[in-house]
Amino acid sequence: MTQAGKKSPVLYTITQANRAKVKTLVPKLVELTEKVLYGDVWERPGLSKRERSMATIAVLVALGKPDQLRAHIERGASYGITEAKIGELFTHLAFYAGWPAAMAAATVANGVFDELKASKTSKKIKKSKSKK
Repeated sequence: MTQAGKKSPVLYTITQANRAKVKTLVPKLVELTEKVLYGDVWERPGLSKRERSMATIAVLVALGKPDQLRAHIERGASYGITEAKIGELFTHLAFYAGWPAAMAAATVANGVFDELKASKTSKKIKKSKSKK
């Protein structure tokens, strides 16, 4: 997991690659995403990035958007949202967004947190090998 508030290099690479794929088709949409959504809306002082992330994750669960959910769970983790908090959020959402939506989201979240743990373990192993 990255430090709270810092961009995850994995997430940044994935989102940049995804935007690059569609940029020729929807260049203005990509520009608005980068400049307005992430450059302005996510930077507004009314909510913390952690709070914005929780709200975004909740909406993506309710709408059944697993690809975007994956990226935003990782983003949320970089803002300090824990696996336990995500679990509580999904349990709460099951009553409002539906059981299937919450269960599907839990599957996505498990994959994200497994990858984050594996990445963290891999970095620790590389550090210990480089010290030898």
